[in-house]
Amino acid sequence: MAKILQLNATIEQREDFSDELAIFRVRPDDSLPEGQWFVPGQYMVIGVNNTEDPELGGVQRPMSIASEPGERGHVEFYIRRVGSPESKNPLTHSLFRLREGERVFLRPKPKGHFTIPGTVGDEDQRWRILVSAGTGLAPFVSIVRDDLTHGRSLKRTCIIHGASRPGDLGYRRELEKLAEEQGLLYLPTVSRPADHPDWNGLAGRAEDRFKEEALGYLEERMGLNSGSLGPDQAVVLVCGLQGTIGDSLVRLAKRGFVPAEKKIRKKLEIPEELPGSFFFEQYDSDPVIDLENETLIQELKIDLGLD
Repeated sequence: MAKILQLNATIEQREDFSDELAIFRVRPDDSLPEGQWFVPGQYMVIGVNNTEDPELGGVQRPMSIASEPGERGHVEFYIRRVGSPESKNPLTHSLFRLREGERVFLRPKPKGHFTIPGTVGDEDQRWRILVSAGTGLAPFVSIVRDDLTHGRSLKRTCIIHGASRPGDLGYRRELEKLAEEQGLLYLPTVSRPADHPDWNGLAGRAEDRFKEEALGYLEERMGLNSGSLGPDQAVVLVCGLQGTIGDSLVRLAKRGFVPAEKKIRKKLEIPEELPGSFFFEQYDSDPVIDLENETLIQELKIDLGLD
């Protein structure tokens, strides 16, 4: 029989947007550490035991934290139930069976470098364009909540969030309020607008905001001159699946945004002294771009002025 997890936390609250999308607020048995016990953008490992098929035992996976370090009562996660899991014991299938008051496992130490200090640094004054599809929004919610708590301005922060339908735009009300009251630039976009005729916002995927014909609108909303968006004015952080990350990278390379990831930099022969301005956290294992596609690699080198 597979290993059983020793459960050490309780689901304090569930907020369901659909049968496959929910916010889980989890309270550890032990009190959360005082102070800045994690850096916004980090993740924790959450786990459950498979009660439907106990022989499979426990399963655990890393999940981005959506709450801020100042939250003392719980740790918050924004999670989608995977439709076609690769594993025989998928975490999200077991997790979504649980109700408020039921028990889970939470590894106490947060990890990860997809943070403002771990990417561009706290002192960077450029625009921050935070791009997410689906639950990739979670680390950015943590970041802007922490900024608000510490009195840091949100007027040079842009959140682009893509979802299939308006009901899947988790945290929409909170982010709209921050846009209205704190100057956050919040750009939600729906990829299936034809199914929702009451939706009058942006249409398309999150990465579509970086198509050449759409960049003018983004620049206008950011208060930039047409054609001027580039790494001198902004840094880009993307969180989600391969498609969102890869398409964003390719499209923004034409504006000079330099990927920070080591394997990509090595393949593109990016000089060490050329700083990264495009960072990402990936939720799947598919290659972000095909590093063996020499035509693509050559195009990226030309776009970045490396050839």
